[in-house]
Amino acid sequence: MAALVFFTGTMDCGKSTLALQMDYNHAARGRRGLIYTRNDRAGAEVLSSRLGLAVAAIEVTDRTNFWVEVAERRTRGERVDYLICDEAQFFSAGQVDQLVMVVDEIGVDVFAFGITTDFRTRLFPGSARLIEMADRIERLQVEALCWCGERATHNARTVGGVMVTVGDQVVVGDIAVNADVVAYEVLCRRHHLRGLTAAVAHAAELSPWTLQDSFPESNGS
Repeated sequence: MAALVFFTGTMDCGKSTLALQMDYNHAARGRRGLIYTRNDRAGAEVLSSRLGLAVAAIEVTDRTNFWVEVAERRTRGERVDYLICDEAQFFSAGQVDQLVMVVDEIGVDVFAFGITTDFRTRLFPGSARLIEMADRIERLQVEALCWCGERATHNARTVGGVMVTVGDQVVVGDIAVNADVVAYEVLCRRHHLRGLTAAVAHAAELSPWTLQDSFPESNGS
């Protein structure tokens, strides 16, 4: 039976790489699929991995209707055995429901990939609906790491290396440190709650106040 599977993890844990591998594996066995993405870091109509791999993809917009697109292709006699849906957190709840219909009514497998929460630790609408409706949820085993070395569990938005907690939910950016533009950094829960990014931690280590507080006063000898 067809299934809707949601693969999730923090940024930088290999979701897009797995999406590309999943497409390769199924295509190698003679299956035919469609690749969808939205707001990929490399631009429109492309699914890219930080490892340097990229393939052409169908860009999802607010007007995309998965049910209509797959049904029309099938009506024309085109084979569609599976869908690869990257950056699925940016899909609307209604679009996730369309994917459910594609699975249940047409028998097409859907493999969705995305993060669950935004920089404020709030669920994305698409991810929330996927959690509610997916046949199976898979947490990626490749763990992204916080700057402290602990497992990263949260996605932080930064400007100039400093964590920000206000702004639009969707602002496209990539993993970076000390960038003067909007970027993202993965943190453990403790450091996300403290707003302690790698750049802030590094600055604190080099601060003369920190050094002064770390050593006893000199006695002049």
